[in-house]
Amino acid sequence: MQKLLIAAIAVAVTAAASSAGSTGATSLHTGFNAHVDNPWFPLLPGTRYLYRGVKDGLASRDVVTVTHRVRSIDGAPCITVHDRLYLRGRLRERTTDWYSQDSRGNVWYFGEQTAELDTHGRVTSTEGTWTAGIDGARPGIYIPANPQVGQSGRQEFYKGHADDHFKVIGRFSTLGGGRHRANAVLTEEWTPLEPGTLDHKLYVRGIGTVLEHTERGGDEHAELIAVTR
Repeated sequence: MQKLLIAAIAVAVTAAASSAGSTGATSLHTGFNAHVDNPWFPLLPGTRYLYRGVKDGLASRDVVTVTHRVRSIDGAPCITVHDRLYLRGRLRERTTDWYSQDSRGNVWYFGEQTAELDTHGRVTSTEGTWTAGIDGARPGIYIPANPQVGQSGRQEFYKGHADDHFKVIGRFSTLGGGRHRANAVLTEEWTPLEPGTLDHKLYVRGIGTVLEHTERGGDEHAELIAVTR
């Protein structure tokens, strides 16, 4: 895993160069903006991220597209992001996510609309769908403005359906411009709803998520292979 992380950091930092604690929820979401420019998770409208990997033993292709659509959720303007997961070339998961950024630069997660599909394209489940402010669901900080090792928080909450948490477990630096600069952040993520599962995510400054890997409780793995704008 260590070699994989180092390789992912090197690839992602090169791509960036070539292409030019605890958290909680609030009941009044003022000062939020759909313009998400947090360097660890930038969401520039029109950007498309392509990931390849494996899920449930099947080859996967995940296409994440930042749209130009803005939706107001619980008083906060949120950018709309589409996520399409293909297994062996067939669309198997269709998700719409909503994010917003507060005045300090923290990126908040305000909800998702999910659908799992069978091999014939029929929806088999929408479990995990939630929207902040509806039926007790609350947003959480998806990634802080300046992630520090040991920082943790809840990313989402919808009782019995969505309860993801994160913790920053590493920061990595590369040498550039005559000085060291933190270019990558490693987090671990988990949910009490699936106590046997632990995931790792690697973020690179100026790009966003470049690697997702299930460390325990599954075999899911995805690596960023292309970014287009």
